[in-house]
Amino acid sequence: MSDAEKPVQRPVLTPPGGQKKVLLHSCCAPCSGEVMEAMTASGIDYTIYFYNPNIHPEREYLLRKDENIRFAEKHAIPFVDADYDKDNWFARAKGMEWEPERGARCTMCFDMRFERTALYAHENGFPVMTSSLGISRWKDMNQINGSGQRAAGRYEGLSYWDFNWRKGGGSARMIEISKREQFYQQEYCGCVYSLRDTNMHRRSQGRDTIALGTQYYGRPAEPEAD
Repeated sequence: MSDAEKPVQRPVLTPPGGQKKVLLHSCCAPCSGEVMEAMTASGIDYTIYFYNPNIHPEREYLLRKDENIRFAEKHAIPFVDADYDKDNWFARAKGMEWEPERGARCTMCFDMRFERTALYAHENGFPVMTSSLGISRWKDMNQINGSGQRAAGRYEGLSYWDFNWRKGGGSARMIEISKREQFYQQEYCGCVYSLRDTNMHRRSQGRDTIALGTQYYGRPAEPEAD
């Protein structure tokens, strides 16, 4: 039996209050893959909520969303496709265009996405919400958890599950799952400003700028579409 075929040993997860129904805010398939498989292994009844109006351009948004839908359908997990109200996101980001990564603009972005997630959870009987955002080592865990807790705190009986999905080998399994599934591999956080800053950094190193839709885990880069 190869390493990829060996069963993964995970601890049994228990959401806040011993609840078994969770709304999972997902940012993309690579980040949510391990979170999904860990919750499935623990017998948690969860639904994916995809609300990410920050992702730019729309082509990139659709690539990330479609990969997430593909994996959800493979595991028969309910998937809620929320609005792509990017105009609202740009309005809230006004004045923060040059904020650094992990700065005030990112806090606004997390707040916006979690506020909508919390509202859906409240209106649809989910006692717990969580997010795949924190599994990425590029994110500030405290910043994400703060936004999640503020959003959930608006509604009585709703908790934000601040589980550290990176621990216990979660970060490594995230990459393993991504390679196994050959997920689309995004090369920047998601918003137009992170795309701008990432490309600026690449140019300063003499590297090519990002080519959308060409990188997939576990397979050679594809030519950029016209």
